[in-house]
Amino acid sequence: MLFHIPPALPAELLHVLACMGHGDEIALVDSNYPAFSDAHSTCYGKPIELAGRNLPEAMTDILTLLPLDTFDDHSVHVMASPAGTPAVHREAEKILAHIPGAPWSMQALERFAFYEHVKTSFAVVRTLERRPYGNVILKAGVIAPDGQLMTPEIAAAAD
Repeated sequence: MLFHIPPALPAELLHVLACMGHGDEIALVDSNYPAFSDAHSTCYGKPIELAGRNLPEAMTDILTLLPLDTFDDHSVHVMASPAGTPAVHREAEKILAHIPGAPWSMQALERFAFYEHVKTSFAVVRTLERRPYGNVILKAGVIAPDGQLMTPEIAAAAD
């Protein structure tokens, strides 16, 4: 057993998160997303099943461990809905408000652009999310020498 690891995260996902580096992206997708076909194009090559967790729960668990990239204005992407901002995205925004480095903005990508972007990700995690457009891509950031989130200001001061 390990301290402070969300218990819903399987060992396979913990391994993937540990292997990711600055700028690598992880896609968290809903249960209707073509996870198996798109995951074959990723670095990891196969989808990871996160059974029993919807998108907000999966984001909360993963962002407990994964720093977001402060060097990019678009560290969080969501699949755009033609009907406006869906409730699942509003829930994601609330989660992001409490993540180190906040405020974070989510960039909406058109559905087919989102599919193509996922194929360049490090890995795909299929959640139990059943709401349409419950898909997000998170870009990994950097941990500073003091163990905190690295920001451009901290990096410039270290030079």
